[in-house]
Amino acid sequence: MILLIFLVGTLLGVLAGGTLCVRYLRSEISADIGPRLRRMQLQLDSLEAAVNLAFMTRYADLSAPHVPVLPVPPTDTR
Repeated sequence: MILLIFLVGTLLGVLAGGTLCVRYLRSEISADIGPRLRRMQLQLDSLEAAVNLAFMTRYADLSAPHVPVLPVPPTDTR
């Protein structure tokens, strides 16, 4: 009978320890991922801005009317 009480106590201790361990790990994982995700989002935003700037610059170069530059004839100032 005493062996059965120790066995039940041991099982309850393992269950309670596992529950505390899982709760602690979940809180640590969720606390650690927040700043990392924020940093990654900022990097993606800056990359998106750089790509948009490059596309808009290229689009502006392609869509601008091309006016050939003609040489100015020399003027005689005598």
